[in-house]
Amino acid sequence: MANKIRVTVWNEYRHEKSEESIRAIYPKGIHGCVKDFLDQHDDLEVRIAALDDPDQGLPDDVLNNTDVLMWWGHMAHGAVDDALVQRIKKRVYDDGMGFVAMHSAHMSKPFREIVGTSGKLLWSDDQHEIMWNVLPSHPITAGIPEHVDLGIEEMYGEPFMIPQPDELLFISWFEHGYVFRSGCTYHRGRGKVFYFQPGHEACRSFYNEYVQKILYNGVKWAAPNDFGSPMHNCDYRKNLV
Repeated sequence: MANKIRVTVWNEYRHEKSEESIRAIYPKGIHGCVKDFLDQHDDLEVRIAALDDPDQGLPDDVLNNTDVLMWWGHMAHGAVDDALVQRIKKRVYDDGMGFVAMHSAHMSKPFREIVGTSGKLLWSDDQHEIMWNVLPSHPITAGIPEHVDLGIEEMYGEPFMIPQPDELLFISWFEHGYVFRSGCTYHRGRGKVFYFQPGHEACRSFYNEYVQKILYNGVKWAAPNDFGSPMHNCDYRKNLV
């Protein structure tokens, strides 16, 4: 078969080690859970990485051989090295690496730097969430029904301080009346970015079959195209008459 999409699932992996209740939900860590369901697809090659690994899990030989980087962070955003953030941004902008930001990664350094945002939003206690599919023609929403009942999730609400999305895929409703742009895409340089809201560490959204399908679709969508040689390596004079 064609070359597999190389996926790295990065997780700060702190809650699972420090809180028994979180470890009970995700005994392998959130990154381990995501890897498990992505491993069911033969067109993906999935590895995991964590903040406390050497080089914060992303040495050059890993980052430079990643087609799509998935990111989950929450309590340790500030611990991510700024030089690593710039390397990630360069891989997206210059090389076309895809970036999938999950849940509280809206405040992660890489997402804010790549997209250009403060990442701030309104949030509150956990509430019943229904996520509506508002762009059913998109590759990421393929096979997803008109709405997905997520049960209990952490409430995220508007205003969400992000640039206008290139495509708005999902809008979520919470039981106290809040709404949120829960699935957004961006194009940055040569790369593609997908932000997806479900996935609070104390909730079970990553076990939801539709969440799993959306993230798989998101990886497939965000994977880089075959660009050939970067433009800065081309001799533009060959195109002159």
